[in-house]
Amino acid sequence: MCTYLAPLDRSVAEERATVLKAMADPTRLQVLSMLRDAPEGEACGCSLNSPLRLSQPTVSYHLKILIDAGLVCRRRSGNWMWYSICNAHDDLLTAALAPART
Repeated sequence: MCTYLAPLDRSVAEERATVLKAMADPTRLQVLSMLRDAPEGEACGCSLNSPLRLSQPTVSYHLKILIDAGLVCRRRSGNWMWYSICNAHDDLLTAALAPART
């Protein structure tokens, strides 16, 4: 007798696919790990360029994808933008940023 297997709800699957697509880039994973480890839980966008060895427009491009996927939140303080990890997808983010097991 066959067992009935229920698929993941379509809207949930689409949302998770969007998040996983946003995370499926080495630079974006580096950005996420830097934000996760940032003092006080947030970092100024300008502090991401140098460690990544990328230009400000390139870092902004990657941040926008992460923001659109709901992984990163931003706030303005004067002339500066501050970025932090959003809590919406903690389970996926924790799994993606966990140290590799050997």
